[in-house]
Amino acid sequence: MDLSSYYPILVQVVLASSIGCIILIVSHIFGQRSRSTEIKNSPYECGMLAEGSGQAKFAIKFYVTAMLFILFDLEMVFLVPWIMVFRDFMLANISILMPMLFFLFVLIFGLVYELKKGALEWEK
Repeated sequence: MDLSSYYPILVQVVLASSIGCIILIVSHIFGQRSRSTEIKNSPYECGMLAEGSGQAKFAIKFYVTAMLFILFDLEMVFLVPWIMVFRDFMLANISILMPMLFFLFVLIFGLVYELKKGALEWEK
């Protein structure tokens, strides 16, 4: 086993680590907290003093929509491997059509349920 073939990997790890450390050190030296002023210590530096609290209220519909998007997006990810191996399973006489139809039925049933409950309606 020749260790010289691992030198490029070692160089890449050392280079990436050193760049990360340099960025952290330069940020600490020249960053926002280096000179302490009221404007510099505010979370969003724009040249004006912050007014009010930094906590804005968001409606729950934004979170529900995001969660439903993630849920259905992740379920659709399971269809890609099925599409890729469907022909191989059919050649081997293994039927995977019924489990996937059941999966699609549950997916569509969940979508219809969410539509009936009004989870995707913005004006409530």
